[in-house]
Amino acid sequence: MKQKTIVGLAALVALLALGVGAALAGPMMCSGEQKICVAVCQKNPPPLAVDCINACHDRFNYCRHTGCWDSGTSRYCGLLRQ
Repeated sequence: MKQKTIVGLAALVALLALGVGAALAGPMMCSGEQKICVAVCQKNPPPLAVDCINACHDRFNYCRHTGCWDSGTSRYCGLLRQ
């Protein structure tokens, strides 16, 4: 009986910890994805970086209209359009 109580309490603490972490995470925004995209592009040599950054701006504009970010390899929706 005591072991079941301890296991139950441990499970409850784990669930609460996961829930608090998710609750504290800020919402994903188009502008945040654009910043990440540009930061990744800046690691490329200058000629490639310019085209890559332009693609980030195009993706940002698309995201502002649809709420979906399309990275070229994946697409996810539900972002705040800011």
